[in-house]
Amino acid sequence: MREGIQENYGLWRSVADALRGDVHRDFTAVSIGRAITLLAIPMVLEMMMESLFAVVDMFWVAHLGADAMATIGLTEAVETLLYGVAMGLSVATTAMVSRRIGEHDAERAADAAGQSIVLGMIVAAAASIAGAWFAPEVLRLMGATGGIVRTGVGYTRVIYGASVPVMLLFLINAVFRGAGDAALAMRVLWIGNLVNLILNPLLIFGVGPFPRLGVLGSGVGTTIGRSTGVAVQIWLLVRGSSRVKVGLRHLHLRAAAMWKLVRMSMGGMFQYLVGMAAWIVLVRMVSTFGSEAVAGYTVAMRIFIFAILPSWGLANAAATLVGQNLGAGRPERAEQSAWRAGLYNMVFLGLVAVGFVTMARPLVSVFTPEAGVIVVAARALRVISYGYIFYAWGMVTVQAFNGAGDTWTPTAISLGTNWALQMPLAWVLAFPLGFGPGGVFWAVAIAASVFAVVAVTMFRRGGWKRQVV
Repeated sequence: MREGIQENYGLWRSVADALRGDVHRDFTAVSIGRAITLLAIPMVLEMMMESLFAVVDMFWVAHLGADAMATIGLTEAVETLLYGVAMGLSVATTAMVSRRIGEHDAERAADAAGQSIVLGMIVAAAASIAGAWFAPEVLRLMGATGGIVRTGVGYTRVIYGASVPVMLLFLINAVFRGAGDAALAMRVLWIGNLVNLILNPLLIFGVGPFPRLGVLGSGVGTTIGRSTGVAVQIWLLVRGSSRVKVGLRHLHLRAAAMWKLVRMSMGGMFQYLVGMAAWIVLVRMVSTFGSEAVAGYTVAMRIFIFAILPSWGLANAAATLVGQNLGAGRPERAEQSAWRAGLYNMVFLGLVAVGFVTMARPLVSVFTPEAGVIVVAARALRVISYGYIFYAWGMVTVQAFNGAGDTWTPTAISLGTNWALQMPLAWVLAFPLGFGPGGVFWAVAIAASVFAVVAVTMFRRGGWKRQVV
């Protein structure tokens, strides 16, 4: 009895230490269940904070009407291309940093982090210039009406023009996660979201001395919040709060390290860009059914993202454990960590699915009073929820591949399920068979489920254990 009480006390104390981020624990030495708990709790909270950027924007902008909501949906659909590049670089960064930490080589981990930051800033700077310049053309290409362009072009320019903070948020938090310092990544997004939560309503509606900017205010508030988070990240990284401390010497270009990062990132980038490109095509299909359809789909996806991002916390924990255990020469423990994380994720998303299926309409009604938007959003939320059990395993196995540095296997699976299955199926269901937007929703659920089955099958073969990073 006393031993059980002491064990529980030790677990909760360890959780508190992990949330404070003041203990640098060796995650290859503690039990797998405890390692997942200590990593996943701050990672789950980090993902929830990240999703708040999107949810807060949509909550306030929904009061401005369907055109304003559609602006956010269309803008973000294209911005996912930048997210794809950032995620690809993040995958490589986490894999390299976690492998070096598992080998107890902090200097090479810092070098990988520095090269990633330099490469990311170069890419993001180019995206900022192009995105801000061509913002109106991008909206029109995505099917925006004249009203949407007039309402939202300022918002789109601000969001695209601030690509550097977006990129750095992804990359530096990837460094923290790879090092096992998940609490630092969590704190950064807490701070950034607090700024966003305060500024968005003030700038959108012109409260007090703040100007009334409408949907543009959402873009300005979000950008300031993200930039604040990046400033905190840099301070933590430079002062040595993480296991990885980056100095100016790590920011000098090193051909060998940069090439290794680029080579590994290409698989990760392509992996996410395949999915993001499919997402853009799906939004374009939905846009043919009008602003209410786009707005409804956008609301549903914001809620979906908010619910599923905590699961990415579990998946990211699996990636860190796989990378660190492979670095420590313990491949079987790496595999066991992935299976355990997948089981936890399945239970969590199963409960979420039940809530979404039974409470879809009340949930979407919180974000919009417009009846047409509510109908589309509730239908999307219900249909997509039917695949949550499959998503749980797909998310974890993909991140386990990535944590091992094997970015091309999940890329190939994504290419087959998204382009060869999801997009053609969405078109057939939505147009020839006459399901409308609902056809797109069913295609998403079916393709994601197939993806999970294939990913788990490939993971069981174990080729990722021999990946050289």
